[in-house]
Amino acid sequence: MTLYYRDDSVQVTSESIRAGGHAIRIADVTYVWHARGATTLAVRGRVLGRGVLVLLLSLPPLVALVCVVSLAWSAQDRGNWKLALVILAGCAVGALALTPFLELPLSWLDRSYERGNRVHELWVQHHGQEVMLVRTPDALRFGQIYRAVQRAVEHQGEHR
Repeated sequence: MTLYYRDDSVQVTSESIRAGGHAIRIADVTYVWHARGATTLAVRGRVLGRGVLVLLLSLPPLVALVCVVSLAWSAQDRGNWKLALVILAGCAVGALALTPFLELPLSWLDRSYERGNRVHELWVQHHGQEVMLVRTPDALRFGQIYRAVQRAVEHQGEHR
């Protein structure tokens, strides 16, 4: 028996699929497909959170750009470029010092995109019935499960 995928609620082996309260033998599966399910509150929250995070990460550079243009404009009027350059250099050093702290919000953003922005459903047909095995908003997890089921069914087809 080959184990293709396993987590807390799904197990895919070369002999069976156990998910959603179902235990289906691979030999009985005639067709596998996926569908897009209705959007959940969790998915909407993830998309909203992603938008807020992008906004919060975008605002400081935009504010800095406005400040630089304003500083350059006022330095031109007064002819005091030395003070303007000292301020700009201090801000550049400060920005470089704060750059490592972007790792956490950027990793949150990456994880948000990995999980996707829709609900995925995994369906199989066995004994003439269509059964939904998995419904999840986590695109990464869904992809792993779907590929495991495909490999198990393909492997079974080779040995028939």
